Amino acid sequence: MSSQSTIPAPAPPPLHPATSKILIIGAGTFGLSTAYHLQEEGFKDITILDKAAELPALDAASTDINKVVRSTYANSFYTQLARDAVARWKDPMWEGCYHESGVICIGGAYADKSYENDVAEGARVSLLPDAERIRSVFPASLRVSEHEHPLQSRRLLGDFVDYSGYVNFDGGWAEATRAVRILLDIVIARGAKVESGKEVLALLNSSADKSGYTCGAMCVDGSTYPANRVILATGSWTAPSFPGLALDQRCLASGQSLASLQLTHEESERYRDIPVVLDFRSGLYVLPPNRDNVIKIGLHAAGHTHMVTPSAFEFSSANATRVPRKISTPRTILSHPEGSDGLRVPRSILRTIRDRLRVIYPDLAEKPWAGTRMCWYTDSPDGDWVIGHFPGDPGLFLATSGSGHAFKASFFLPNVGRVVVDILRGRADSTTVARFAVDRDISQALNAERVDNCPQELLPEELCGPEDMLPYVN
Repeated sequence: MSSQSTIPAPAPPPLHPATSKILIIGAGTFGLSTAYHLQEEGFKDITILDKAAELPALDAASTDINKVVRSTYANSFYTQLARDAVARWKDPMWEGCYHESGVICIGGAYADKSYENDVAEGARVSLLPDAERIRSVFPASLRVSEHEHPLQSRRLLGDFVDYSGYVNFDGGWAEATRAVRILLDIVIARGAKVESGKEVLALLNSSADKSGYTCGAMCVDGSTYPANRVILATGSWTAPSFPGLALDQRCLASGQSLASLQLTHEESERYRDIPVVLDFRSGLYVLPPNRDNVIKIGLHAAGHTHMVTPSAFEFSSANATRVPRKISTPRTILSHPEGSDGLRVPRSILRTIRDRLRVIYPDLAEKPWAGTRMCWYTDSPDGDWVIGHFPGDPGLFLATSGSGHAFKASFFLPNVGRVVVDILRGRADSTTVARFAVDRDISQALNAERVDNCPQELLPEELCGPEDMLPYVN
């Protein structure tokens, strides 16, 4: 081994609440929750940038009518964190955004392991070993006896043959867009500077030869923002916005198909008290009607990619590359606004959602779709978040890859920022740090929660049209 001394790598000054400048790029779930929890620890100088002209961003995954709040996870870490999130949702600061409808989890080994974890954490749960018990959890208005109405019974509610599972009464759903807006207003009122319409073009480096650490960002309009730490919380735009960081596989933008049904007031009252349903056999999930009598249905699967060559290749960060390549990039209502093109989903997936909905609510499956949306997740191969310093760059920190459960499958808006801040400030235990590390081994990774793990490429010619919104005849 050489006796020559090693020159320490350049590093930013230690974080201090009173003096450190924090720059957060992205005003979604990760960005706002992180800002909130930094403020809880006394940080004063926080700036949040977002490229969207309007906040909450219209095409963010967190901008939606509602999201599932559940602790039904086969991984105990998320179960524990979700239990904490459920408790926090009941805080008056959220102004009643949370609705505790209960969550039914059915369909296979994932549900079985989730039950074990929920029981271990003291959740109010009840086993549903057969179809009769599953049906008993739904409102009586849907469980009309076959003796009284032999045809209507199965028309309103599925028979759940060969299904088992459990219900967790400590869960439900949250009004997503309203909750994000509430948190946005709170962090602004506490002193955070939030600037919309700010698309970041490049990360600034402390050294002229770019051998130092990230120390800020420059936007497309030429404005610069120096910082002691830069936190990327850019969701599904992470990999395409910063191609030099080579995060394509760890932060994959995947489009998840959603569909909605518009109910009449009378229909909505019939379904008002239904629980959230998660079918891990088919990947389908269904939420209760919201205040506008809309029911949302989604398919929790590998989804679709949209591979394009990024336009932005200017960046500054250690260990970055400059190889032009195609990266999955969200295709949304903002990138494709004409005729709401960015909201369309593949017609084959829309048909699959309808078929799988028949298992749960046969009558609803015969109604025309009121709308569709491609919701863009940021997926990691193993389904864990990506939270930590970028390797070789102590000035750059990532908080992304929600993988469907930062604000989606389980709405962690109240507390995901606490996890981010614990890792950022060096307080998290080694197991947690390793779980979310940017450079963790993903060679054998598999997301056990999805019904498949191979996303398909999104093809414009396969997207749904007006005729696909109508029910079809088998």
